[in-house]
Amino acid sequence: MAIRVLLVDDQALLRTGFRMVLAAQPDMEVVAEAGDGVEALQVLRSTAVDVVLMDVRMPKLDGVEATRRICSAPNPPKVLILTTFDLDEYAFSGLKAGASGFMLKDVPPAELLSAIRSVHSGDAVVAPSTTRRLLDRFAPMLPTAGPQPRHKELERLTDREREVMVLVAQGLSNGEIAARLVLSEATVKTHVGRILTKLGLRDRVQVVVLAYETGLVRAGGHG
Repeated sequence: MAIRVLLVDDQALLRTGFRMVLAAQPDMEVVAEAGDGVEALQVLRSTAVDVVLMDVRMPKLDGVEATRRICSAPNPPKVLILTTFDLDEYAFSGLKAGASGFMLKDVPPAELLSAIRSVHSGDAVVAPSTTRRLLDRFAPMLPTAGPQPRHKELERLTDREREVMVLVAQGLSNGEIAARLVLSEATVKTHVGRILTKLGLRDRVQVVVLAYETGLVRAGGHG
C-alpha cells in the first residue's frame, strides 16, 4: 500500500515541486495539499494520511501549532517538519510538539524520499547528532535550574538504560553504543525500546529532547 502524504505549505510552487517528486515513486501518493495549518487540520478530518510534510511559517496557523494539534489526536499521522538553516528554532519547537523529525527545504529529492519512508516505518528521520546540534544551539531555551517537571520519569530506568539514554542523546547510533558498552547491537536496540516504552516516548528524537529537558545531558552533549 502506498504511503499517503499530505503536503502543507503556503507556497503553491513548493507544493507542486514536492508533489512531482513524490508522484514519481511507486510507493507514495500525495492524497491532499493544504496552504496553512487550519486547512491541514480540516483535511485530516476527512482524509486518511500516513505522513504530513509540514512547513513552519504559514498564515492562520503555523506548522508548529498545527503539529501539536495533529500529534495530540488519537492515532495521528507522522509529521515531518520542513525548515531552513535560519529557522532552526522552529524545528526545535516542532520536535517538542511531536514531529518525528525535520528536513531542510532544499534537501536532495532522494533524501526527502528516504525520510518519508523512515518516518512511515516508525523511525526518527534526523540523525541524533543533527538533533543534538540543534538542541545545543537552543539549550538556553530549556529549563536548567530547579527540579525538572519530568525528571522523576527517569527513575523508572535501570542504570544501564540511563547509560544508553545518555549515549542516544549524545548522537551515537545503536552500533556505536554497542561498541562503547561492549554489548550486542540487538541488546542495545532492546534497551532503547524499553526506554521508549517506560518514558512514553515515540522515537529517538523525543529521547534526545527529554534528556536535555531533564538535565541528563547538557549543552555540549555531556551527561
